[in-house]
Amino acid sequence: MPPEPTERDILICRHGETAWNRARRIMGTLDVPLSDVGRRQCALLATVLRPFAIRRIVSSPLVRAAETARLLASELDGEVCFDADLEEVRFGRWQGLTHDEIRRDPAYEDFAADPVRNPTPGGETILDVQARGLAALGRARPGERTLFVSHGDIIRATLCHFLSVPLGQFRRLRIDNGGVSAVVAAQDRVEVKFLNMLPDPERVWDALHGPRAT
Repeated sequence: MPPEPTERDILICRHGETAWNRARRIMGTLDVPLSDVGRRQCALLATVLRPFAIRRIVSSPLVRAAETARLLASELDGEVCFDADLEEVRFGRWQGLTHDEIRRDPAYEDFAADPVRNPTPGGETILDVQARGLAALGRARPGERTLFVSHGDIIRATLCHFLSVPLGQFRRLRIDNGGVSAVVAAQDRVEVKFLNMLPDPERVWDALHGPRAT
C-alpha cells in the first residue's frame, strides 16, 4: 500500500560491504568502493525492496553508498539524488586506521566514554552526526516512500531518535552492511516498523563477530 498523504515512509539502508569493512578499517568520509560481496548484497536487497514500490532514493555521495544506491535504482526503477548530510561520521585523523589502531590513541577513550559531547579528533560528535542525519530524513516528502542510503553510525544515531534510545547508547543497535530499517513518521506519531532487516537472514548468526568498521 502507498503511504498516507500526511505520512513519510522512510527506509534507511546501510551501503553494501567493502574490503575495508572486512578489514575493520575506518573509512569515514574516504571513498572506498564496494567489494564483490557488497555488490551481491545489493542484488539480494533489491529483491527484498521491490514490493515496497520505492520511486526515490536519496544517498550519501560517498562512493560506497552511491554505488549501492545506483545498483538498487537499476533494479527498482527509482531515481537517485544525493545529500551530503547522509555522509558517515567525520573521523578526522582516525580515517584509514583499523579499530585496533585507534584504540591506542588517547582521544579514543574520551570519545568512547562520551561520544555525545566528545568529538572524534578533527571530526565531530555523534550528536552532530544525528542532527544532520535527521535533517536529511526530514526532507522526505509526505505521501512518498523514500529509501535513504547511508552509513552505519549515522543510521544508528538517527534510529536512536525514533526509538527514544539515549544517544550515548547508539552502539547497542546493530546495523549491518545491506541491512534496511523502516520508519513511518506522521505529524502526531512515529512508528519504527523494523530494524536491520537483512536480505540474507542467515547472516545474522555471523553478525555477532562480523565486520563493524564504518
